[in-house]
Amino acid sequence: MSRIAGIDVPDNKQIGISLTYIFGIGPSLSRRILKTANIADDVKVKDLSEDEINRVRQEITAHYQVEGDLAQAVRLNINRLKDIESYRGGRHKASLPPARAKNAQG
Repeated sequence: MSRIAGIDVPDNKQIGISLTYIFGIGPSLSRRILKTANIADDVKVKDLSEDEINRVRQEITAHYQVEGDLAQAVRLNINRLKDIESYRGGRHKASLPPARAKNAQG
């Protein structure tokens, strides 16, 4: 297994799918990272060279906040909302789901 951003990504899956195992990277961001690193997103991780994996690692660490750093930022933002006693912060304190907009369809 290859290790990217502190996560073991599956070797038997395409790199575009494997990157989504990292917290903070979805399908769209995965495609953007691979395009910048100049790697096709349909190549399996086990078929990538060490140089290609390093380019992906460097792109992620240089430009994106993922895993622990991202989780900490989200946690700090939620605590800030609670501290300023905003409506959304109160919903977090009460363990309620996000409020729906009045004009939301559905």
